[in-house]
Amino acid sequence: MSMSTGMIRASTRITSSVSFADIPTMQEIMETSKSRNLDLKLQKVGPFFRITAKNLETNRELGRAEGVIRFWFDGKILHLDSIRLSKETLSMQRSIFGVGLFLGAVAVRHGFDSACNSAQLLAINDTDLYHSKLVRFYSRMGFKIVHEVDGSSMEDLSHMLVWGGKGTRMNADIKDLLTKWRTMFKPRVSSA
Repeated sequence: MSMSTGMIRASTRITSSVSFADIPTMQEIMETSKSRNLDLKLQKVGPFFRITAKNLETNRELGRAEGVIRFWFDGKILHLDSIRLSKETLSMQRSIFGVGLFLGAVAVRHGFDSACNSAQLLAINDTDLYHSKLVRFYSRMGFKIVHEVDGSSMEDLSHMLVWGGKGTRMNADIKDLLTKWRTMFKPRVSSA
């Protein structure tokens, strides 16, 4: 739903019946990353945050994610500003999501711990091929398309000022994301 300023309201609400025990903790995410040879660090300055992922063997940075916790009319929003991965991640033996999912999981868990209901991002449209890959990646992670920012309207101007470019605006419910990803981060309970 659009407001007169052109900003999109955080309309995603927590409606699932999943218990808090089903949601991975920050500690579980960090422990799982270490088992995958990743060292994740979350740094915070006020509402701003940065997550870095390093290879435990080489100590080289593999990627980083940055964002901010924004206050909005109906609650806090996790604003995911950027994610950057090094070329080294392309050759690593990882799942389809790889390092990007771990960076995203820490960011989303940080949003959950900061009382955010929803996460927002812009899949930037630098090139058609790269843009379509980003939209597919974020859709598979659990984000939904809410607006195509192409610069053709006044509403787009506000998006371009907030996000710094053209692309596809996407939202997700934070609790739903963590629930979707729980099998990757929650320890398996054996029935022995």
